[in-house]
Amino acid sequence: MMQIVRAKRRQVLVDINTQRDFFLAEGVVCIRNHRRVLAHIRRLMAWARRRDISVVSTCEVYADHTGHNGDVRYCVDGTSGQMKIAYTLLRNRISFPADGNTDLPRDMLRRYQQVILHKRCTDPFDEPRIDRILSEVCAAEFILMGACAEGAVKAAALGLLQRDKKVSVVIDAVGYHDNHEAKMAFRKMEAKGAKLIETRRLAGVSHLRLVGICDCETCQRLAQKAAIGAQDDA
Repeated sequence: MMQIVRAKRRQVLVDINTQRDFFLAEGVVCIRNHRRVLAHIRRLMAWARRRDISVVSTCEVYADHTGHNGDVRYCVDGTSGQMKIAYTLLRNRISFPADGNTDLPRDMLRRYQQVILHKRCTDPFDEPRIDRILSEVCAAEFILMGACAEGAVKAAALGLLQRDKKVSVVIDAVGYHDNHEAKMAFRKMEAKGAKLIETRRLAGVSHLRLVGICDCETCQRLAQKAAIGAQDDA
């Protein structure tokens, strides 16, 4: 791990909870702005792949009997909802379970472009292995995307800032359940020192009209409008 720490990286993309339960319309806890956010997440993953940017991904996973403090059960181990969105997975990757350990392979970020770490909590820093990697890996900038703004993304940003890391939050690639709470979360992150940016600052403007992932009524209606617009432009 020390060789990873000493070799300072220019940027690390922190991909938080880009899972089906959060980002698909049929997901148990689907975010409100899922279609728009998915398009930007897809673009950021393509940007990271093209530029060989290291990606640290966190995924929530809970046992079937876990009640989440009386709330609805989501991201249950073994269900399709717990799985990551397909295009948030890079080919050269390694995955670790949420087991309370801090062990990590030597030269991990040299050998793998993506590290996927499971957690049994909202705050990534409550999981020992995630705490270790985010605390010890050196980077000029940690770039955050995923879900949710008022939960795991805010916790990750504040935890990194407390560890004297430079943090940028890609606000149009971050999902939320409550717009008011999300705006408050963004203000708090910014007040603590995070930079709020948009996807186009890193990856330019996308010409993609569809993300090809969601079958909900809203997304299909928007897809039909996009198709009509494409025909009119032809």
